Amino acid sequence: MQTIVAAIDFSPVSDPVLEFAADLARATKARLVLVHIAAPEPDFVSYDVGPETEREAVAKRLRQQHRQLQELADGLRETGLDVTALLIQGPTVEKLLEESQRLDAGLLVVGSHGRGAIGRVLLGSVSEAVVRRASCPVTVVPAAAQKK
Repeated sequence: MQTIVAAIDFSPVSDPVLEFAADLARATKARLVLVHIAAPEPDFVSYDVGPETEREAVAKRLRQQHRQLQELADGLRETGLDVTALLIQGPTVEKLLEESQRLDAGLLVVGSHGRGAIGRVLLGSVSEAVVRRASCPVTVVPAAAQKK
C-alpha cells in the first residue's frame, strides 16, 4: 500500500493540503500520514522567563498541537481513510524529509504560503527546500488553493 505524507502546519494553507492529500489517498486507497513538525526546544532562555516557565509553555503548545492533529486524523478516519497522525519536534525540513523516508512515502504533500523573496514567489522557503531535497515526488499546494 502506498503512503502519502501530508505536512500540516496549522496555517490556512493546511486545509487545502489536507483536502488534496485525503482526496488522493481515497482515490488511490493509500495510507495517509499527517505530519506536524513542531518547533525545536529553544537554545536560549532569557533572564525574564525562567527555564521552567519556558518548558511549561512548550509542553502546553505541544499538547495543543497534538490534540489538533489527532482531531484532523479522527475526522478523516470517520470517512474510511487509513490515517496516522505524527507530531515531531525539530527543524522542519530535515524532520519532514527524515520522516518521509522512514515511512517510505510515495508522495509528500506540502503547502506554500507564497511569501518571501522573488526566488520564492511560487514556493515558500520550506516547500522549496523540501522539493529540492526530497527522495520522493512532492506536490506543493499553493496558498491560493484556499477556499474563500
